[in-house]
Amino acid sequence: MSISELSKKKPWINWLLFFATIIIVFVLGVFAASILERRTEAQLYFQMVRPIEEWEPNNAVWGENFPRQYQTYMQTADTSFRSKWFGSAWVDYLADYPELVIIWAGMPFSRDYNQARGHYYSIKDVHNTLRTGVTQPATCWACKTSDFPRLIAEMGVAEFYSKTLAETGHLVHNHIGCVDCHNPRNMALRITRPALVEAFARQGIDITKATRQEMRSLVCAQCHVEYYFRQPGNYLVFPWDKGLTAEAMEAYYDSIGHRDWVHALSRAPMLKTQHPDYELFMTGIHAQRGVSCADCHMPYKREGGIKFTDHHIRSPLANIASSCQTCHRQSEEVLRQNVFDNQARIVELRRICEINLARVHIEAKFAWEAGATEEEMAPVLQKIRHAQWRWDWVAAAKGLGVHSPSEALRVLGTAIQRVNEARLLLSQIYARHDKPFPPALPDVSTKEKAQAFIGLNMEQLRREKDEWRQTVLPTWLSNY
Repeated sequence: MSISELSKKKPWINWLLFFATIIIVFVLGVFAASILERRTEAQLYFQMVRPIEEWEPNNAVWGENFPRQYQTYMQTADTSFRSKWFGSAWVDYLADYPELVIIWAGMPFSRDYNQARGHYYSIKDVHNTLRTGVTQPATCWACKTSDFPRLIAEMGVAEFYSKTLAETGHLVHNHIGCVDCHNPRNMALRITRPALVEAFARQGIDITKATRQEMRSLVCAQCHVEYYFRQPGNYLVFPWDKGLTAEAMEAYYDSIGHRDWVHALSRAPMLKTQHPDYELFMTGIHAQRGVSCADCHMPYKREGGIKFTDHHIRSPLANIASSCQTCHRQSEEVLRQNVFDNQARIVELRRICEINLARVHIEAKFAWEAGATEEEMAPVLQKIRHAQWRWDWVAAAKGLGVHSPSEALRVLGTAIQRVNEARLLLSQIYARHDKPFPPALPDVSTKEKAQAFIGLNMEQLRREKDEWRQTVLPTWLSNY
């Protein structure tokens, strides 16, 4: 039977074909309109609503042209996320781990050390911390403010570094932001911190030849790294000349005789690790497979025809579906537990190490008091310096070593070895001076007890900070 004969016998088929045709035409029309709309969106993506100056520090100005990126970046003000070990929620680490007070005796970290919050708070937290109650160099602003590129362009790099935090505070108004990583003309990623360029140049590497995927990590490596202030002039330097490993940077510091402070109890010439996130990451499997920092901490999002990077920079555990499951096919629960299991192993060794570090500093103090000589103590202090550097190389890095768990565990193992070697040498010194070893230790089981033991008057420090807020801080904020 032909179609015409069938339609005469069953006329309702004509109506069915008619409505089916209308539906198909409608769907195709909507699909075509969607394609045209998304093409238009994509064409408008880089059409600037307002021109952006070369060193524009105000994120809101960039936000007029790139509202999606700006709106997601402003979400770094959210401090509600808390994982098993980390997150953006406020945590007083000295209260949780009082040994840290002993470990950092003689330097400002023994006063105040809290969980780092989002980039949105990079200026506010400088204002609030008790660590800025002492004289600090202007170099500290390098990784806290988007005003930094403009200021060094105007004043010169070395000239800015040579000033103090207090002298330059009134020039700093904007937290970390767009200009730190982007060229305003085309949004290409760029390096604005000279220290990173200089560190690679000393190794014969031209950073301008980096690929875009490499740049998605290098813009983070401008700040999430280990560094020190070279004297004179507090010039910012990354200690990468011998390599990126804990041992390589330790060897570099030893070769130039650098120390960040002398420990108030043990008198050891100490190193304060900053946050070697990039260095630890580079030893891990993700870096070896070409994954970038942004792939996990700033995954792509899509709205209509626009694919853009989510600038809500945060822990991947807060967004496993977009951050992890683009590559890993396991469930969120399995992936989360994998991270927690690795972190638990690292915490176990880290705690062993820091408890013994606090003990060895106190034992070294008692050795001095028992009459130990500088010749006797020199090898002990070198062991303590190396042990604490390696512990801190893991402890100070973000993510509790999860960027490279095997390397974190290895380095902590060598730290434990060295602190035990230091204690063995101390036991011999105690024997020579007819003192029992180990000695009875003071009660430093709380933050308050530990701070009192190392001689900190916290009430006085808080009063001084309040006075600073009432006198110095208003002059800084007057231009906001």
